[in-house]
Amino acid sequence: MKTVTLSIPPNVGLTDEQFYQICLANDEWRIELTAEGELILMPPTGGESGIRNSDLTTDLNLWNRQTKLGKVFDSSTEFHLPNGAYRSPDVAWVKLERWEALTAEQKRRFPPLCPDFVIELRSESDSLTKLRSKMQEYRDNGARLGWLIDPKTFLVEIYRPGVEVEIINFSVDNPPQLSGEDVLPGFILDLSIILNP
Repeated sequence: MKTVTLSIPPNVGLTDEQFYQICLANDEWRIELTAEGELILMPPTGGESGIRNSDLTTDLNLWNRQTKLGKVFDSSTEFHLPNGAYRSPDVAWVKLERWEALTAEQKRRFPPLCPDFVIELRSESDSLTKLRSKMQEYRDNGARLGWLIDPKTFLVEIYRPGVEVEIINFSVDNPPQLSGEDVLPGFILDLSIILNP
């Protein structure tokens, strides 16, 4: 199955409520809405991507349970970004103070904020160009740290505000450890967990 992109004419548009209802009615798809009004329908991931996503979420959640600094979200969570887009990173983290500032209704639906930290993990159906654009969008909307991990090409791209993207090449024999830096103090991800799902 491939990702499908549908254009919504500007004169039609979708309200927040209409988009929310579309997502509820089509829960077998991950659905995103770009700031330009494109509806993106993403099929479920395959087994290997599912294992990798689960491992990434687990490692971040274990760190967060110890530090209690924020909230961890899996790939099924939709965020309403400041630019109007609705996006679902594979893994996301929001600083606790920002999460607690939301109303109960905002927490229940699609949180109206950009996560502080995001991970996008390239799967078989993902376009690297589109993932890079998505990572740039997170950064432009307030993400303080982002990792684009591509197990197919053995590349990690690190996105930080105001600086060039850092690209790390790695191999199966020499997977790097990624630091959460000052955004996720003390968090270290050993990339070997995603190489052998």
